[in-house]
Amino acid sequence: MERLGLFHMDLTLGRMEMFWNARGLPALPVIHVVGTNGKGSTSTFLGSIARAHGLKTGLFTSPHFVSPRERVQINRAMLSAEVWVELANEVLSTPGGDQLTYFEFQTSLAMLAFERERVDLAVMEAGLGGTFDATNVFVPAMTLLTPIGMDHEKILGPTLTDIARDKAGAIHPGGLAVTGIQEADAMIQLQDRAEAVAARLLYAVDMADPVDHTQLGMMGIHQTANARLALASWRWYAAGHGIRSVPEAEQLGLESAFLPGRMQQVEINGQTLILDGAHNWHALEALKSALAAEDIQPGAVIFACLEDKDIESMLDRIRSLTNGPIYVPSMHNERARDAGELAGLIGARAVAVDSMAHALQACHAVSEPVLVCGSLYLLAEFYTSHPEFLTP
Repeated sequence: MERLGLFHMDLTLGRMEMFWNARGLPALPVIHVVGTNGKGSTSTFLGSIARAHGLKTGLFTSPHFVSPRERVQINRAMLSAEVWVELANEVLSTPGGDQLTYFEFQTSLAMLAFERERVDLAVMEAGLGGTFDATNVFVPAMTLLTPIGMDHEKILGPTLTDIARDKAGAIHPGGLAVTGIQEADAMIQLQDRAEAVAARLLYAVDMADPVDHTQLGMMGIHQTANARLALASWRWYAAGHGIRSVPEAEQLGLESAFLPGRMQQVEINGQTLILDGAHNWHALEALKSALAAEDIQPGAVIFACLEDKDIESMLDRIRSLTNGPIYVPSMHNERARDAGELAGLIGARAVAVDSMAHALQACHAVSEPVLVCGSLYLLAEFYTSHPEFLTP
């Protein structure tokens, strides 16, 4: 995995098509989850609802925090280390397997695991794109489209229209797609793509129950929209596959869904930390609203981000998250923005420190909750020291 390079990207489908032409595409139902924000949460809600209905469910998400095994789960359990290695060797022994990029390798390993275990449903979260994302090589029974926003502009394009056009490419000819709330420019691209390939585009509508009357497994007012999209999509999928959707099972699925790093509240030595992977302006705005809805005012923030993020659009939102200090730790990540530079951009309340451990030490005297956000890779540095919080 290290040799392949975590951040090496070459957005084409040629290698994946070669691999799966040699291997043979698996004959199992796939739901593909594409978008900018909420992909992981929506995928998790959907997988949890399916599992609550008795379906053996495979879930592929990214990135991981500590081990790449976190990305592939079957009925919420990671593969054993032994099985993971067996499948990795199977990938390498298939023609073209040794040419795959990091994400392509992980995607292929996940699908081999789901095929081996004969899952009833595979929920596949896309990486950063749509048209040329490795997950798009599989023909899905349904494509879910979470809110599309500005992110990865250097790769997908400088405007929302460019980004949405790329993600709309995940809608397959003659396929079925379900979208949540979108900005107008993004919705136009989804509608145009669906019309061009004769696909059916459905719109998830607000449902008063059970979402509004359920204690969702993931905290935050923004999770309501993710849960609604997942539930609406599940109901359409179930109706089309002869599955009776049961309200009690729907509620159980929503209540038991768990994904670390999504406004996750943990306690360490008597101090409350809130861990959230918000990493762009849209996600930070949602996080701010979610904190306000829970009447939480962080006493301090620990923030870091990757170099390719549009930091200018995020600065005001970062400052507004707390009236206290903002600690900016250096991350052990080749794509991380320099901590000193970032602290300078944030302003007078920001202090650069050399590690996550030192940031936590600096917050030791803060009595209010401490918010950790800005990058899932920043959270990974926390979970490396505290892996016990990776499971419910």
